[in-house]
Amino acid sequence: MTNNDLLRRIRFVFDFNDTEMIAIFSQADRDVTRAQISDWLKREDDPAYQECNDKLLATFLNGFINEKRGKKEDSLEKPEKKLTNNIIFNKLKIALSLKAENVLAILELSEFHISKHELSAFFRKSGHKHYRECKDQVLRNFLNGLQIKYRGTSKPEKEFEWKQTSKEG
Repeated sequence: MTNNDLLRRIRFVFDFNDTEMIAIFSQADRDVTRAQISDWLKREDDPAYQECNDKLLATFLNGFINEKRGKKEDSLEKPEKKLTNNIIFNKLKIALSLKAENVLAILELSEFHISKHELSAFFRKSGHKHYRECKDQVLRNFLNGLQIKYRGTSKPEKEFEWKQTSKEG
């Protein structure tokens, strides 16, 4: 999955408009324009398409956390330069204040079944002996479960269909 796919899907799941997207970025102290948002949400074959890099997506996710949970008084979370599915999954979990049981229930909505132990492996530090890489399939099913929960639909709209990537797992 590309960062642009993730940004499009998150926007769709939570029904954010351009103004809300700009406000989420500003929660992480990043000013963006409506035109930038529009270009990041375009399809790859559109001439105005702009790639959303890891740092931009991390900034958005940090802003989403701040929007949902409030900013920390003492410091602002710096966006990661390199994102993994594990980091993205964890940031969404934090933003939505989800416990393991909640995440499992959301995954069940998309008929994806994993154990609590398998789930906890995604949120461990990468050097931990029980760490497990979160594949696109897990993140995709989590986002699909969120879509069912928040939008009441299990099938993504045509424009939000997932693209297969070389990292597909």
